[in-house]
Amino acid sequence: MQIFGLGRQTALLTLLAEVEREYARTHGAPAKLVLHGDDLVVTGTRASVDAGFEHWTISFPAGSPLLEAFQAVQTEFAATCELAEVGERCEFQCRFSGDDADPFPALARLSETVAWPEIWRVAGEDPQRGRLSAERLFQAMRDRKASDIHLYPGAKPVYRIDNETVPAANFAAVTTQQILDLVREIAPDSAWDEFQKHQQTSFNYRQVGIAYSRVSVFIKAGVPHCTIRYLPEHIPSFEELHIPRSTMEKLADVHEGLVLVSGMTGSGKSTTVASLIDWINSNRALHILTIEAPVEFVHGNKNSIVSQRNVGTDTPTAIEAVHGALRHDPDVLFIGEMRDSDTIRAAIDAASTGHLVISTFHANNASEVPNRIVSFFDPAERDLVRLQLRDALRCVISQRLVPKKTGGRVPALEFLFKDTVHIEDCILNGNSAALRVAMQQMSSESSTFEQSLLALLKEGLIAEDTAMAYATNATMFAQMKLGTYAVPSLETMVTRHR
Repeated sequence: MQIFGLGRQTALLTLLAEVEREYARTHGAPAKLVLHGDDLVVTGTRASVDAGFEHWTISFPAGSPLLEAFQAVQTEFAATCELAEVGERCEFQCRFSGDDADPFPALARLSETVAWPEIWRVAGEDPQRGRLSAERLFQAMRDRKASDIHLYPGAKPVYRIDNETVPAANFAAVTTQQILDLVREIAPDSAWDEFQKHQQTSFNYRQVGIAYSRVSVFIKAGVPHCTIRYLPEHIPSFEELHIPRSTMEKLADVHEGLVLVSGMTGSGKSTTVASLIDWINSNRALHILTIEAPVEFVHGNKNSIVSQRNVGTDTPTAIEAVHGALRHDPDVLFIGEMRDSDTIRAAIDAASTGHLVISTFHANNASEVPNRIVSFFDPAERDLVRLQLRDALRCVISQRLVPKKTGGRVPALEFLFKDTVHIEDCILNGNSAALRVAMQQMSSESSTFEQSLLALLKEGLIAEDTAMAYATNATMFAQMKLGTYAVPSLETMVTRHR
């Protein structure tokens, strides 16, 4: 129930229209609206949320001084109004008059003598509105190639397509109750209990034959908001993702160390990791252990054994799962996200003891990653962490999804391989600028976003202005395109840092 402070309103129809508009904005249009103010209860009903209200009932105590005013109006508008005593209260019922200019003249006449409350408690119902079909939502996401769908009251579902939000034309506006019913239907009991207690939760759901998903639900301004991330049952290959097979196979064949996939939210990190793990699963006979919150892409056993642990259901916390992981005899450990110092320390320790550890990290480009990891620790620990990171790190992949000329998006990739002494020294010294220059040296297999964007431009997949917009350094990209770019001297960068 919502509380609306509307001030002193003299016209009941104006008041009711404002309440309906505000309620629909946050909850969706109701078929039934109930307002409580002082001793009055006003109830409106209609056959469809697309039509106007057809019937209003005003209830008040039988001994109220308002009775005389209602009796006078009922006498004047006997054709459309009734007044009856029901128990200890009186009910004044007013039906649609058929006059488009003034459909409820009796309510207008009441407003001449009745002072309406300033504050109302409002609730809505929609018994006619059907349930939201999870199958239909997933079919729509598949057909529109949407990565996500957002549900919130008072609006049609909203797709995210190529990183833009698009209202779903083939759905009606949804209500609070529809969203809550859908969540209750697809959520595990533990997730529903968490939502009831903490007003937020996330969980996995599978629509068999279409997709897996990650569902996130939270309360905003007193109403539910639900986001469903679409995760196809088929894990895409390197070619389907348009990422270099030879480079990814080289990473997938690493036996120990830390491999990180970085990028901003929505940059496709999870999909790239899933493709990497699927290749290992198909081509190596290992034990792959994943710790995810929640599990996203689902891997069946192929050449390898894959054990996927969902934080919250299979293990209380991610850090407990990471600490216990080495007792489960893994060869490959995937940690869904490195988000705190404890998880980072555990990941580095695992990578340093003969395991391949894969994880994701939020950073805009590869050269930022080492310093951002170190920043999670107290200053007194940072030199030791840099030393451990230098020894454990094998590669950082940084990813940006770039709009294609023909629609859709394609990844631009940056690779930081720890394959030269210069790169090791830059990690140890915390020199991000020099690290970016070291990545460009001929002696390293590393590569920058600018190189990736130039390759995509030459393939005709992206436009030049798009490439410029997504480059870390637009001037550097322009010079590379013209063939006039000269890699800066690494010695100069190191001297400046000192």
